[in-house]
Amino acid sequence: MVLQPIPEPAAERAGVRLLLLRDDLTYPELPGNKWRKLKYNLQEARRQGHDALLTFGGAYSNHLAAVAAAGRLLGLRTVGAVRGEELAHRPLNPTLTQARADGMELHFLDRTTYRRKQEPGVVAQLLQATGPAYVLPEGGSNALALPGCAELVMELRAETSFDYLCVACGTGGTLAGLATGLQGPELALGFAALKGADFLRQDIDQLTQAAAGRTYTNWELHTTYHGGGYAQLSPELRQFIQEFRRRHDVLLDPIYTGKMLVGVLDLLAQGHFRRGSTVVAVHTGGLQAWAGFGGAPE
Repeated sequence: MVLQPIPEPAAERAGVRLLLLRDDLTYPELPGNKWRKLKYNLQEARRQGHDALLTFGGAYSNHLAAVAAAGRLLGLRTVGAVRGEELAHRPLNPTLTQARADGMELHFLDRTTYRRKQEPGVVAQLLQATGPAYVLPEGGSNALALPGCAELVMELRAETSFDYLCVACGTGGTLAGLATGLQGPELALGFAALKGADFLRQDIDQLTQAAAGRTYTNWELHTTYHGGGYAQLSPELRQFIQEFRRRHDVLLDPIYTGKMLVGVLDLLAQGHFRRGSTVVAVHTGGLQAWAGFGGAPE
């Protein structure tokens, strides 16, 4: 585990120790938190005798990229149901090109059907078309994803004490998993990457209820740092990521961790964190997304 001090003026003024947990370096072929979500799901797929995985994601999904890579590494057949039927008639973007190179069979769903992806009838039709498979939800967020994310907390605690643990949120599974692993006064903060993400609060409670039999109060969800919406890269966010890279020699991704660090620094400036505390921000990877934005800023 790599913990990198981030000496930012906002942290120094707030009297806070700010660290960046480089989980993006743990398993580079499986982007960031995705391998943690997949760990126990892959074990369950094997236990059930499956040799194929079926999952869902958008055109730039880190989750699709990770499942495709996991399939290649473990010798599993992978099927990705991709949001947007119109994409079937366009050249594949870099994320989907790599997923296909890793052996993933791509099926493009119209957006109405994709919104119904959790319905048993829709899943049954897909399985009929693609063959038997272990079904993973969008983002990999289910009850089995949480224990793998909770292990990050235990690994971190073995390295340093901390007060706040910050992470970007897409489907809420990583934040839910972190919450189940915290102890005492430790607090997890999630930063939503998509607009209108208040629904995630209910989803997070449902995930922890399914995984641990209870809901938790040791987490916060911040929904105002989405930067215009999912996969929206504003000039301001690009500039922030560029300047952060120059200051700390760390590249953030444009969909998740960049927005999360904007939020963390803003909360530091607001005095949100207790003076004398340690704040750890998790870099969950996702750098493959830069290929879809014309490349990373220098």
